[in-house]
Amino acid sequence: MKTNKEIRLRLRFLKNVDENIDVIKQKFINHRKVISPDFFMKIRDNYIQFTISGEKHQYWSPHLSIVLEEMEGNEKNATHIRGLFGPAQTLWTFFMFLHFFVAGTFLLFGMFAYSNYTLKEPMMMDLVIMFFMVIVWFLLYVIARQLREKGNDQMNDLENEFEKILAS
Repeated sequence: MKTNKEIRLRLRFLKNVDENIDVIKQKFINHRKVISPDFFMKIRDNYIQFTISGEKHQYWSPHLSIVLEEMEGNEKNATHIRGLFGPAQTLWTFFMFLHFFVAGTFLLFGMFAYSNYTLKEPMMMDLVIMFFMVIVWFLLYVIARQLREKGNDQMNDLENEFEKILAS
């Protein structure tokens, strides 16, 4: 997967496999019994959570979420696999909280600036804070990109393990 060319922070992939969902799910269940201690896998219905664990796990370690769907028109003989790489849910939630806080602050001071403009009062401080929030948005994006780049090797490990499971 060409991770450096993507602007999205959470990389996605789609894969079509000419096997039934139950067969693919059974491959994951069988592999979970012999999986390396460096990986952790949760299987629930047609949803699989696959991540790095043990000594290799860091706060920036990626998670691979896999959803198995029946392909229409193939009489349940083919499966559409959706994969999503992302950070740990707690880290993602924290980043989303920061984004909402920055967006709320930006909007709040935008309203203050508009009110001060209509009242013909000074609004320079409001505009400075709004400009600072834009800088913080870009800073959050840069930090998220750096965290993703740290996890590229582990992301490739997860993808290789995923491919190995499908090939078995």
